[in-house]
Amino acid sequence: MSRLLTFGRLKLASFTHSAIYTVLLVVWLVPGLHGLEAIFGMAHGVGWIAMSLACIVALRLRIIDLRLAVAVAVLGGIGPFIGSYEFVRQGRDGAGDRPEAASPAVS
Repeated sequence: MSRLLTFGRLKLASFTHSAIYTVLLVVWLVPGLHGLEAIFGMAHGVGWIAMSLACIVALRLRIIDLRLAVAVAVLGGIGPFIGSYEFVRQGRDGAGDRPEAASPAVS
């Protein structure tokens, strides 16, 4: 299971979910596109549920930490951009937190 569920794949899925949400906001705001609201609203809802479940599993497998799981699963229903931002932040800053990425002690 952990081979299929990786940090990089979750990050890609989070950005995809954010893109779907962006389109949902556009079709909601632009007159004449309201017929697409149901399609992108459903895609956002199903995407949020799938991302939440995937992040709960990834948390249990220690692929992601609790902060990232909460950003996606709790806040992602309102604005998935928070989860995408957290993926970027942890991808950039979190490398030093992993034991295999830690630099050796200087003597």
